[in-house]
This record gives sequence, structure tokens and C-alpha cells, in this order.
Amino acid sequence: MKIKQERALKEYNSLWREIELLWHEIAWKAGVSDSAFAILSTILELGEGCLQRDICDMNYISKQTIHSAIKKLEQEGLIVLGQENGRDKRVYLTPEGKAFARERILPYADAENQVFAEMSKEESTELLRLTELYLHRLQEKVKNFADPRNKAEMKIQKEK
Repeated sequence: MKIKQERALKEYNSLWREIELLWHEIAWKAGVSDSAFAILSTILELGEGCLQRDICDMNYISKQTIHSAIKKLEQEGLIVLGQENGRDKRVYLTPEGKAFARERILPYADAENQVFAEMSKEESTELLRLTELYLHRLQEKVKNFADPRNKAEMKIQKEK
């Protein structure tokens, strides 16, 4: 079976994958995994003591993946966890973690901010508008697809 894609969609998908590959390379150059890079970047953005849950939500990364990466960062002495009421855990950089983030994470965040700052207001607005349009239209198209992990849902689809 072969999927037929329009040239523009192929180009868009290629660019999207290239951006993902670039961020993977950036994490590698920083000396951390992709998820550890996301965690450290998020702490820099949200501030000390951000919730583990907020890191997951902001990066669209599963709790399990973030939990594993946090455990590794804890073992490396870069972060510590603080217990909040109930199960919520706050994430803090250690002094070593602050130095690491300043040296290895912040330069890439600054570079990304510079790229957006170099765009005109119209360019950045259009990029966001079109990306959001694409996302919402794709979400609309796939929202009613059956989830193969849900046996009851699959049974209903077969009966239709």
C-alpha cells in the first residue's frame, strides 16, 4: 500500500521532521537526552519549583518518559524533587544543574528566541496562524477515528 501525498504536504512533513531532528541534535550537543533537554528548558522557562505535571503538559511528553528522565537527572545531581500536597512534585535545579542549564541549555533557548525576534511581526503571526490552522483541521479530521486499544469502540465501529 502506498500513501499518495501532495508535493506541498511532503515538503511540510519533511521540514517538520528536519526540525525534530535538529532539536534531537541540539539535545545531543548539550549532552542530554531529548526529554532531559525538554525538562531543563521548561524549568528555565517556568522557573524553579515548577510541577512535574506542568513539564509533561508543556512538552506533550508522557508522564512515564518525564519521570524516567527526571530520575536520571536526579542521579546526575542536576535536579532535586520537592513534595507538594498529595502527589504533585516540584522540580528544582541543584547548583550544578543551574550551571549546566546556563552553559548547555540557555544558549539554544536564546538562539530560538533570536530567530523569532528576527522575523517580522507579520511573519511570526502568519507562521503561528497557519500552524494552528493546520493543527485544528487535522485534529478535526482524526477526532472520530476509532482507537484500536479500545475494544468497545472497535465493536461499535464494526457494527456500523
